[in-house]
Amino acid sequence: MVSIATWNINSVRLRIDQVERFLREHEPDVLCLQEIKCAEDKFPHEMFERLGYANRFVHGQKGYHGVATLSRLPATEFSRHDWQDNGEARHVGVELGGAGQGMVLENVYIPAGGDVADREVNPKFGQKLDFLERMTRWAEAIDRPTLIVGDFNIAPLDCDVYDHKALIKVVSHTAIEIETLGAFRDAHGWVDLGRKHIPVPERNWTWWSYRTFWQEKDRGRRLDHMWASPDLGAQSRAHRLVEDTRRWEQPSDHVPLITEFDL
Repeated sequence: MVSIATWNINSVRLRIDQVERFLREHEPDVLCLQEIKCAEDKFPHEMFERLGYANRFVHGQKGYHGVATLSRLPATEFSRHDWQDNGEARHVGVELGGAGQGMVLENVYIPAGGDVADREVNPKFGQKLDFLERMTRWAEAIDRPTLIVGDFNIAPLDCDVYDHKALIKVVSHTAIEIETLGAFRDAHGWVDLGRKHIPVPERNWTWWSYRTFWQEKDRGRRLDHMWASPDLGAQSRAHRLVEDTRRWEQPSDHVPLITEFDL
């Protein structure tokens, strides 16, 4: 059994103690982090080395964005795509196992897209849609068992948000974002592991605003995802969210997801 986790940590250096706690409590074989918010030469390697994550692949930049994949299993870097088309550090791909033999694991941080769902007045929203369209062209050519994980910044289903009617015009749940993400899904026939194991309409949220999490109403959205190639998706055996991390002191606004595969 192989376990793979993904977590938008919202600054790995600020929350390194929380990452260590998570790794000690859950012991995933691989951890994919998004929004590490540091350049590669500032990444806190020591803790991961101490816990046995000897294979580390960091694509970072100063203060913003950035992704890192940490593995206890043999791994090699496979790719770095600039789907943002502006040099931002938002992706790293690795191959688990022997070269040409193992699973490809893609770790991605899709842009949030700003506050206004109109590319004419909000260039960030257009960049998000263009990012997804570049990913779609890439997905059409995939010929290996692949798992793509990370912060997609889109809640695609009505039950992926606390109030569909209230959020249908809010960035992350608009019709054009959902349609564009659907085209990416269809380009490779991805299996949404979150909904394979936690079926519709069960609550399956991964993000809560800092402004509303502590209110009585549970206003979450499912923005973080783990999607697998069809054959690989058939090998997933369990999937869970670690919602307790959202209650830790000064937490990330996202929680980790873990999937176990029978490989």
